Amino acid sequence: MATAITMIDRLTAWFGKAFAWCILIMTFGTAYEVFVRYVLNAPTSWAFDLSYSMYGALFMIGGAYTLARNGHVRGDFLYRLWKPRTQARVEMILYFVFFFPGVLALIFAGWKYASRSIGYGEVSINSPAGMPVYHLKTIIVVAGVLLLLQGIAQVLRCLQCIRTGQWDEAEDDVEELEQILLNRAQEEKAAAEAASAREARR
Repeated sequence: MATAITMIDRLTAWFGKAFAWCILIMTFGTAYEVFVRYVLNAPTSWAFDLSYSMYGALFMIGGAYTLARNGHVRGDFLYRLWKPRTQARVEMILYFVFFFPGVLALIFAGWKYASRSIGYGEVSINSPAGMPVYHLKTIIVVAGVLLLLQGIAQVLRCLQCIRTGQWDEAEDDVEELEQILLNRAQEEKAAAEAASAREARR
């Protein structure tokens, strides 16, 4: 069970980190567009297409990675008060009642849209450059499959928690900037208090 969780977590992490480069591509594309539009008065026909395709791809693929890292928003005003076993039981029920049906619908609907789009080489009607969109619709299916796999890993985590009474913590490879700044401020405060205490003892 632990091996399966680790393998799925690594797979979704690989996709999440690979698609994170979309942010850099989107940033350079937008910066280039701003420069040529407002400095050279020569706007491009592709910058908008680039930004929404990069953001769309990142948003879709990032869902499974965020789930693996327990990063989705959760209304936990009751959940946090429960014992881990109760949390795991409720969470597992919710995965089967809401999560899996929704993700399966995403995969099947995405497959229909993607196959139709690939069939006639669909391009965006809103794009002056006639950007193809079939690759973006294919990402819907890939994102759905990754979410399905990660959902299975989360259910396995629930089963482990029910058995052991404690959660198997997700890998912590990303830290919020706010948390980094808070930790740094606490360390500086502790160092200042220690220095003050040493000075008082002298």
